Amino acid sequence: MRLVQVFVPRDELDLVIETAEEAGVDYTVSRDSERGEFEALVSIPVPPPAVEPLLEALRDAGLDERSYTVVTAAETIVSKRTDELTSRFSGTRISREELRARAADLAPAASTYFGLLIVSTAIATAGLLLDSAATIIGAMVVAPLMGPALAASVGVIVDDEALATRGVTLQAIGLAAAVLTAAVMGWALRGTVLLPPGFEITTVPQIRERITPDFLALFLALGSGVAAVISLTRNVGSVLVGVAIAVALVPPAATAGLGIAWRDPTVVLTAGTLVLVNMLSINLTALLLLWLSGYRPERTESVERVYGRLRSRVAVLLVAILVLSVILGGITYGTYRTAAVEHDVKTELETMTEAELAAGSELQFRETAIDYELIDVYTGGQPTVTVHVDRPPGEGLPNDFADDVRDRLESAAGVDLEVIVELATTLRSG
Repeated sequence: MRLVQVFVPRDELDLVIETAEEAGVDYTVSRDSERGEFEALVSIPVPPPAVEPLLEALRDAGLDERSYTVVTAAETIVSKRTDELTSRFSGTRISREELRARAADLAPAASTYFGLLIVSTAIATAGLLLDSAATIIGAMVVAPLMGPALAASVGVIVDDEALATRGVTLQAIGLAAAVLTAAVMGWALRGTVLLPPGFEITTVPQIRERITPDFLALFLALGSGVAAVISLTRNVGSVLVGVAIAVALVPPAATAGLGIAWRDPTVVLTAGTLVLVNMLSINLTALLLLWLSGYRPERTESVERVYGRLRSRVAVLLVAILVLSVILGGITYGTYRTAAVEHDVKTELETMTEAELAAGSELQFRETAIDYELIDVYTGGQPTVTVHVDRPPGEGLPNDFADDVRDRLESAAGVDLEVIVELATTLRSG
């Protein structure tokens, strides 16, 4: 339930009472005996779906816009009369005014926003370097990215240009700050005793997950956008939804920053693409769901103009997402190709080992390294496979042994390979 309290300007009390009676809601009047701008306070308990129609009725009746109308959430109302009100105003949608106020509250002051975001990014960067999923998730709890995304969408829908601009600005500058924070942190840590000598970020599973994204990554962003709107309009689960949104944005932004620190353009491109696709997808779903939920500008004459702005923004977001999805699709295909070659090579080496053992030979084949990166798929780079072969003492091998191994592996992988064979004489006791 909500308690709507109207500070009634002088000579407008009858207007407010008539509006409440026409709406069929209960009210009480507290008169002000002192001289001042307001003559009374009218308190009206109503269900959440009734707030917006009541405020519109008061506005249409001519209530002075300089007056105060305060909407507060009532923790508990003890009355059998609420059942009848609730049955008349069914639904769970909060009013446009509450929506705008909540969105504004979720977008904190700039100092608070950037302070929390930088701390969150620093923790997430440490989690990435440590390959600690728990640390990364913990960092997301303090990341304040849900507010700006919702503020931007709500601002467009309710025709609040200042709120929309603030949301977009905080998102853009915030993600840039996250990338810069991770880059500075990576530059400061690189080459120190805190990281192993020759440490490569692309070998860390948590980082590699952000530089080899595929289309399935879109489900997190799209679902987060939907969940954010539901959380905002129903005032539930905002902390958990905020974590989901932060997971979609902060870790890949931190990964892009680490790519800058390690001067790896592939990492910057892939992680940066993931950040942009996720951010745009969250904004797109929030915009569409808010509009489909029935939210409109306060003034009827603004609806058509806002609808035009909504269509243009949706079109721009869709085009941008499609363009970036081409890159994402390329990453998906390239990742599949490199993984397929690695899988086929390992499988074939296992088959070769089993065949040698079945034939009474003690040769054993083990793949020690495959040099085949995402960029090689599109530049035509040839995969390099290093094969370690264990053989018993005195066992000779034909001169074309390396060529035979290469032919077997190329046939299995379906691509041309450069194969390096490392021979090791193996002594076994017993």
